[in-house]
Amino acid sequence: MKQNLQARFREQFGRYGDVMHDRWLNTPGWQRWILYVVLIVGALLLPSESIGSFMSPYTDWASILFFPIGTYVVLAIGLNVVVGQAGLLDLGFVAFYAVGGYAMALIGTELGWNFWLILLAGIGICALSGITLGGPTLRLRGDYLAIVTLGFGEIIRITARNTDSIGGPNGIRGIPHPPSIDELNVFGVDLYDLLGVKFFKYGVLDPRPYYYLLVALAVIVIILVKRWEKSRVGRAWAAIREDEDAAEVMGVPTFRFKMLAFAIGASIGGAMGVLWASKVISLNPNDFQFLLSATILAAVVMGGAGNLPGVMLGAFVVAWLPERFRGLQEYRMLIFGAVLVALMIFRPEGLLPSRQRKAELKEGAGGMGTLGAEVPGPESHGEEVASK
Repeated sequence: MKQNLQARFREQFGRYGDVMHDRWLNTPGWQRWILYVVLIVGALLLPSESIGSFMSPYTDWASILFFPIGTYVVLAIGLNVVVGQAGLLDLGFVAFYAVGGYAMALIGTELGWNFWLILLAGIGICALSGITLGGPTLRLRGDYLAIVTLGFGEIIRITARNTDSIGGPNGIRGIPHPPSIDELNVFGVDLYDLLGVKFFKYGVLDPRPYYYLLVALAVIVIILVKRWEKSRVGRAWAAIREDEDAAEVMGVPTFRFKMLAFAIGASIGGAMGVLWASKVISLNPNDFQFLLSATILAAVVMGGAGNLPGVMLGAFVVAWLPERFRGLQEYRMLIFGAVLVALMIFRPEGLLPSRQRKAELKEGAGGMGTLGAEVPGPESHGEEVASK
């Protein structure tokens, strides 16, 4: 009886999601752009203190918006390219975040480059790191690939801890901030005085300028990822995720597209690392634990792997709930875990799954390439899975 209630709830919720998805697909382009602009404006207004009193009553809301919420959202978008679209299970994604952070710290303190040059250099270094990792490992599949990427993430962290030239366990201090703009005049009007917010005044005390910079980075990343998703590249990733052998037989150069997914995901993670390091005064290897990779992966799966809005929602929930429960002190992580378990019971395919992934789960394939093909879905029968 309990299972029937859960199945009925999932079915009704899924049907409602399908109706909304169909309505969105039939919406004219100009109406979509209006909604996009409204969402961007809403994101810029989020640091409001009136919202913060509810969203984060125990900590500074503007700080929480930058880290962990905004950081998790951008990292989840990058990991979704690898896991959700290409079906490659990556457990060491935090390594690229660390490479980007250390690139910002080293180049900024040793060479004194401008932040924007370091951002471009960091993206290039992380893309090269993704290719370096993917070259010898992307012949592996499923859990073997997961173990190798997990090891890569730990190698980066342990190497940083044992290398004295980059600070060892103490890390690097004195990381420079992005260049500030002290005056912002348009036709003789000081916009800082008019708006009351210093968008481009980067320092230690006010986290809001970094949050606005993060929103700009997120918008650029979302546009690029959506373009790739709808292109030939995105269709190749979907084919690899569904059945890599079949895709290769049909002429898809699977290794090349998997390498591209790794490089793009690493670049996004590295860009976020550069931005994060430019805000903090110092970083050290303990900032890049495996737990961060696991949390971002949980956000992707819980939000709906392969569906960009779902992934962003999942990252928001995973990052926000522990801060919302901070008043519960030592019980907050227990409550947070219980909420995640409840969400996965009622929405095993994710909060906002793509239709394709829902179909994969219904047929018994988890939608994560060869690893997911072994995982039974919520409505599949154990005998059917065992016979495959």
